[in-house]
Amino acid sequence: MQIAQIIEIVSIVLALMVAIIGHEIMHGRVAYHYGDDTAKSLGRLSINPLVHIDPIGTILVPALLYFSNAGFLFGWAKPVPINMQTVIRNGGYNGAIAVSLAGIAYNFALAVAASLLLRFIGKPESFSILFLDAFLTYTLIYNIVLGVFNLLPIPPLDGSNALMFYFHKIGLHDAAKAIQALSRYGMILLILIIATPLAGLIFIPMQYLINLLLP
Repeated sequence: MQIAQIIEIVSIVLALMVAIIGHEIMHGRVAYHYGDDTAKSLGRLSINPLVHIDPIGTILVPALLYFSNAGFLFGWAKPVPINMQTVIRNGGYNGAIAVSLAGIAYNFALAVAASLLLRFIGKPESFSILFLDAFLTYTLIYNIVLGVFNLLPIPPLDGSNALMFYFHKIGLHDAAKAIQALSRYGMILLILIIATPLAGLIFIPMQYLINLLLP
C-alpha cells in the first residue's frame, strides 16, 4: 500500500469519526443545557469514540461504501439517549428544536471551519501538510453530507424531529402526529429516495455546498 493510500484511508476514518461522533455528542450537550443529564450520566458526552461506535453504522456501512467505490461515504454513531420531556419542560418546544438541530449545526460549522483552514495551510508539500489537507478536505465533505442528509424531514432524521416540534410549537399538533406516524415507514422512504432519481434532491445541494466551500 502506497503512502498516499494510507494518508487517504486514515484521513477518511478520522474525518468520518469526527463528523458522526461529534454530531451525536452535540445533541447530548444541548439537551444537558436544558436540564437533561441522561447522556452525561451514561458517559455519552465523552469524546472517547469507543462509547459511540455502532458496529453497523460506524464500521460496516462506511467500509462497504468505501471498498465498493460507491463515490460517497456515509455512516452514523450510536444515538445519544435524550429525555425530550425534560428538555421541553425546561426549554419548551424551542429547546426541543435546538436539541434536534444541534448535530446539523455542528456539521455545518465544522465544514465551514475546515474550509477556512484549507485556505491557510498552503500547498501540501510536506507529509504533515499533505495529511492535514486530506483530513480537512474529507472533514468538509462528510460534514456537508451529514448535515444536508439529516435536514430531510423524514423520520428518524433530525429534520423530521425539528419539524415535528415546530408544528407542536405553532399548534399544528395533527401535522406533528402525522410526522411521528411516518416513523414506521421512514427507512423505506429513505431507501426509495436514495435508490431513485429523487436522490438528486439530496446530492445536488450537497455537491453545491461542497463546491462552494472547497478552495
